Amino acid sequence: MPGASHPINNTGWSSSYPSYPRQPHLLSLSPPNMSRPYTPQGTPSMPRPYIPQAPMSLRPEGGNRNAKNLPVKKNGRSWSNGLCGCCEAPGTCLLACCLPCMVYGDVKTRKDHLENHGTALPNQSYCSGDCALHGLATVFGLGCIFQMIQRTSIRKRYNISGNGCDDCCTACWCTSCELTQESMEVELEEQSLMGHPRH
Repeated sequence: MPGASHPINNTGWSSSYPSYPRQPHLLSLSPPNMSRPYTPQGTPSMPRPYIPQAPMSLRPEGGNRNAKNLPVKKNGRSWSNGLCGCCEAPGTCLLACCLPCMVYGDVKTRKDHLENHGTALPNQSYCSGDCALHGLATVFGLGCIFQMIQRTSIRKRYNISGNGCDDCCTACWCTSCELTQESMEVELEEQSLMGHPRH
């Protein structure tokens, strides 16, 4: 109706709508209490016991890397077999004299398998990519570089004392003895895993 006054609600504005009493909110909007952890109703709060866990090893462990229990000094131990001990493995020594690339490839493949899988290589593998690469390098007189790198790697794996100069001289001037010595060192670890000599 024109000229009629409209009722004024409690906000001060006139409204043609009826005014309803305000209801309190049913949902509390206060922030949660973060000072203590949530505990479901009816459950006693007890601390969880500490359970130690073994550290996870990302690399396989392999076998005994000092099978002859040689004394370990501050800078490492000695080789399990001397450089002139190649007579203990005459077949490997003869093959290393005639075709050093085959013994190099075999030793590298076996060592890599031990490092990557922690187990002995099930089958002997004289012919491999490493064998071919070493053979090609030997044609150009560079095979000793591969042998020197492998000898250093084997020394580090088995904590054997020595240095790069020794590795270089041994690889260049005592090829068959050096390769046989490395093969026998790797074989000792394989024997500790298999329990019998590798043939």
